[in-house]
Amino acid sequence: MFGSASLPRCFVLISMRKYLFLLLRLSGIPLLLRILLQKDKVTVLCYHDPSPDVMDAHLRILKSRYNIIPLWQYIEWRIGKSVERIPPYAMVITLDDGHRNNALLRPVLQQSGTPLTVFLCSAIVGTHRHYWWTRVSTAADREALKRLPDEERRARLARWQHTDTTEYSDRQALSRQEIEELRPLVDFQSHTRFHPVLPECQTQRAADEIAGSKTDLEQLYGLPIYAIAYPNGDYSRRDVELAKAAGYTCALTIDGGYNTTDTDLFRLQRIPVDDQADANELIVKASGFWDMIQTALGRRRYGCRPSRAEQTTERP
Repeated sequence: MFGSASLPRCFVLISMRKYLFLLLRLSGIPLLLRILLQKDKVTVLCYHDPSPDVMDAHLRILKSRYNIIPLWQYIEWRIGKSVERIPPYAMVITLDDGHRNNALLRPVLQQSGTPLTVFLCSAIVGTHRHYWWTRVSTAADREALKRLPDEERRARLARWQHTDTTEYSDRQALSRQEIEELRPLVDFQSHTRFHPVLPECQTQRAADEIAGSKTDLEQLYGLPIYAIAYPNGDYSRRDVELAKAAGYTCALTIDGGYNTTDTDLFRLQRIPVDDQADANELIVKASGFWDMIQTALGRRRYGCRPSRAEQTTERP
């Protein structure tokens, strides 16, 4: 609950954010970036749990500016399985985690015919297990936990009565039935098993999460799995090699930027978009402009970094 003094401040911050994105859009730079940089590249957006109304509004805006294609079409073109050219201003839309409310998007997808890729945490979907970060009260606590060694992160969560396999009275992820109902509309791919921070994991744990998710989704759901999205956008050189060894064709980051014929297939770039973004914020972020600003200010925390094991090995 916000205190009485916090409410006006909260509204001011929201208003300032909306005004900022309005100004950035009116600057004309997002339009220039789309025309000059995005025409011959593939832009990939990353959502998590948008409402049907937001997704419907966003798709209408995006389809008026970009050609939305399925992820597999870009990958097949990249690996030479398809000679069909990628259309100009190509865009791929993805959602991470497999949240329960993703099932509510079904009517929107049916009506719009828009291809969508959803990356599933294979050991959470189809269960009453919870995503670990939802058991933490504040954003600061979540960020702090992401920087701990995997064993320590899980030990702290256990003190708050949460383990990876705890079954709760409610569910947060898609059910088996919902996945089956969405299959004609959605390209389901891998997002590890329990959504750990991969660079903070020991190698065996990371390998189990990466390879195990592919096996789970193929054997339990009969899904053709060719792609993995690194949880939290965190990955290391080791994790790239583990994804290759597990038999994936590609892997996606949230490093920002656009994809070309030369982009590393195991470091494909995505642009995060807030699930509740308004039209101005969406247009600015989809153009890549916001990501450029954040990078210039040194505020991006994503990207490849040494794994915990690599840090230990490299110490003098």
